[in-house]
Amino acid sequence: MTHRFGIFCAATIAAFATPALADDPVVVELFTSQGCSSCPPADALLGELAEREDVIALALHVDYWDYIGWADTFATDAFTQRQHAYGRAAGSTVVYTPQMVIGGVDHVIGNRAMDVADTIAAHRSTPNPVSVETASSQSGWQVRAIWVGEGQAPQMVVQVVTYSPEEHVDITRGENAGLSTAYHNVVRSWQVVSDWSGAQAFEAEVRPTGELPHVVIVQTDGFGAILGAARLD
Repeated sequence: MTHRFGIFCAATIAAFATPALADDPVVVELFTSQGCSSCPPADALLGELAEREDVIALALHVDYWDYIGWADTFATDAFTQRQHAYGRAAGSTVVYTPQMVIGGVDHVIGNRAMDVADTIAAHRSTPNPVSVETASSQSGWQVRAIWVGEGQAPQMVVQVVTYSPEEHVDITRGENAGLSTAYHNVVRSWQVVSDWSGAQAFEAEVRPTGELPHVVIVQTDGFGAILGAARLD
């Protein structure tokens, strides 16, 4: 097991939250841009999803529309590359906004609310094969992940995502010039903390920095299915 972030293996893990329905959430990633005229409805939809306990909704702002007049204030090339990696994993060379990637595997046009709802419901009908439990500690968070699925686990990566719950932006140029809007669950950092085979329980202390909220996401290596997730709050 290789650790790649500010975590420390914990010898003893105690006082974990008991997994429940809301602790088995579906991860929804919205690839969006402030310079995309089709994105505001998807941004608003993500805000609605962010209020649900059974969904972890995350907005990843991409930078490939910055050239048309407005540089997205939250965009990074890392999120653009993540979207491209999802495309390659699905056998596609095309990226677009707004795009929602649900559970790491289902790609949906992000402003089609019914398609998004149906896809989330399909994921909710199947339990996550990785149970992720968390408990706060004096120096951070204790995290334990256990493979509870059938058969042998795939190679996985454990990730910590930092996000801002709400940001307000006044857009003065580009396709959305004049728009003043709220953005929800804006991802500020996405870090791989460890790889994991699933043969044994993953146990670690995560020490994220800053005051923003975080989530832990366990995903099949190579931008595959998201197998488990939990909020650090």
